[in-house]
Amino acid sequence: MSPSSPPRIALVTGASRGIGRALALELARAGAHVVALARTQGALEELDDEIRALGGEATLVPCDVTDFDALDRLGAALFERWGKLDVLVGNAGLLGPLSPLAHVDPKDWNRVMAVNVTANWRLIRSLDPLLRASGAGRVVFVTSGAAHRATMKPFWGAYAVSKAALETIARTYAAEVAGDGVTVMLANPGPLRTRMRAQAMPGEDPLTLRTPEEFAKKCLALLAPEWRESARLYDFPTDQLLSFSGPG
Repeated sequence: MSPSSPPRIALVTGASRGIGRALALELARAGAHVVALARTQGALEELDDEIRALGGEATLVPCDVTDFDALDRLGAALFERWGKLDVLVGNAGLLGPLSPLAHVDPKDWNRVMAVNVTANWRLIRSLDPLLRASGAGRVVFVTSGAAHRATMKPFWGAYAVSKAALETIARTYAAEVAGDGVTVMLANPGPLRTRMRAQAMPGEDPLTLRTPEEFAKKCLALLAPEWRESARLYDFPTDQLLSFSGPG
């Protein structure tokens, strides 16, 4: 982006920590105006301080992604302010219970689906006209190998089902925007040093894992105006582009 070009507008969900925070900072370093959405106001303000220290700017949206009316209002606000959206990172996610399917409480199941699936569909519903208006809209949804590994692990049902559904949403949306200047990618970070990973694997040494910052640096290329691939899966553990049905 040249110094005279207006900044690209980039929305990141789950931006207050982990992968979302790392991606928000990488986008800010690349010159984007970051619209940072997360539930925790204090953590968003800390992110804002870091972005400003980099010379960038951010708009903070303290919001739960399951507040679907708020997501609709966000789309309207972005349209009123900028008339477009250049980047959407659907990162906010919930692990949910690691439990036999027959033992999962319905309210826990519904919450996982609301965060990991329905919220991303509602974002598409709200932001689709803005992404098309960009001329180079770039969308990345953060998925997991749990969605498509050859041998399914027991007790991960709610999370795995939600990520498989997310991949179908991304695949469908990619087909719908083909030819409209919008690319839609999935990104599988694999095991990273995050709070969710610690929750899933409490006995694991986090120092043996790669960091969200490492993933964000690689993922940034998928969000650049120069990126042309769509309907593909970027697998960070192997640093490969795969088809949606490829191994994770």
